[in-house]
Amino acid sequence: MSLELSNITPKEIMPGYHGKLVHTETMTLVFWDVEKDAIVPEHHHVHEQIMHVMEGEFEFTLDGETKIYRPGAIVPIGSNLSHSGRALTPCRLLDVFSPRREEYM
Repeated sequence: MSLELSNITPKEIMPGYHGKLVHTETMTLVFWDVEKDAIVPEHHHVHEQIMHVMEGEFEFTLDGETKIYRPGAIVPIGSNLSHSGRALTPCRLLDVFSPRREEYM
């Protein structure tokens, strides 16, 4: 099976975060288009996560440490670590989750 990203309808998972979702049995990939100033409130989850900044500037707080990430940045996020973020500019992000995000199905 193959997919074309252009054929996946985005879902607004939270205000300003429009994600194109791809699920397997054990993973979820989310290709985000993020509006400037959109916020991800502090939270944590059992899923391991890897965030990749493809475009824009994204302020991200992981386990109490805040940094600004730019294109090419890859941020591993361990299970149950608190994190939050804010798009300083319009952004394109890729998140990979394991296990898959059932609530995004």
